[in-house]
Amino acid sequence: MKIFADKLVTHLQRQTHPIYFVAGNEPLLVNESRETLRDMAVSHGFEAAAPFVLDNQADWNAINNACTAMSLFASKNLVELTIPDSGPGAANAKQLVSLVEQLTPDTLLLLTASKLNKQVESSKWYKALTKQGCCISCMTPDSSRLPQFVRQRCHALGLQADAEAVQLLAHWHEGNLLALSQSLQKLLLIYPDKQLTLNRVKESLSRHNHFTVFHWTDAMLAGKSNRALRVLSELKAEGVEPVIMLRTVQKELLLLASLSQQMLTTPVNTLFDQHRIWSSKRPQYQAALTRLSQTHLTKLIQLLAQLERSVKTDYEANHWLAMQHFTLATCVPSALGITPQRQH
Repeated sequence: MKIFADKLVTHLQRQTHPIYFVAGNEPLLVNESRETLRDMAVSHGFEAAAPFVLDNQADWNAINNACTAMSLFASKNLVELTIPDSGPGAANAKQLVSLVEQLTPDTLLLLTASKLNKQVESSKWYKALTKQGCCISCMTPDSSRLPQFVRQRCHALGLQADAEAVQLLAHWHEGNLLALSQSLQKLLLIYPDKQLTLNRVKESLSRHNHFTVFHWTDAMLAGKSNRALRVLSELKAEGVEPVIMLRTVQKELLLLASLSQQMLTTPVNTLFDQHRIWSSKRPQYQAALTRLSQTHLTKLIQLLAQLERSVKTDYEANHWLAMQHFTLATCVPSALGITPQRQH
């Protein structure tokens, strides 16, 4: 079973599982989910054992003992395992499957990982975990889902936020949900009547949005030129190195060029599966493949190569202006004097 982090509390009111896998890239949701599950474990009589990390030094004798040992004061144990960013590794994955198969009702297993993607979900150990337990997805809401996320957080705190206040909170805190949580707590203290308007939010808060290069590339894939240019401006202000950004978008363009060519003989959904493209990102790739012809992709790759050479050799050039032009050209085919030649 798999649920989203915002549904966890409601889910626990209906049923519980012997295994919980908290996974995703959003620290706020991961931390809150873990605390919720720990509180649930305590209320059901479980006592926390020492936590373990499933790295190369993982002590499986100790892990297995923690899952079977009984203390003087409790007969049930909460055992927490953390999976590193590189994954559990083959040996730990095998041991994990074995542990799940032998788990007793006296043990509650809580695992945490920062990644939840197609590769993880297709692994044997993940399937073993979710067959008996529940996966809590803690992925960062994308820009389209963020306003709804803000509304839910406000509602949970009893804050009444109008539509403009919600939009501004989402805009100012994109990519930084920890700061959003702190800002809502601050607003709760400042305004005892719990009414949030656009002016109140503006007067009380400073901007806390934090963009990554992936926000920029995602916006370009989707063809959202205004958003892509805004993210580019924020990345410039944060001092992100242009060469890092160019290398990241290069991977996306090369993948698009390959997909565009292969689509002549293979259905696009089959290609998405073959290239292990997350389901959440497939609409963005589909939009790019619909908008950009093979000719346009070739031009963009050539333009990108020229831009990278300039960044590395011409220190007097206005590289950020050139990156604005490149961003616009990726979002709008006519920017390079090319129009889409086909619809996929």
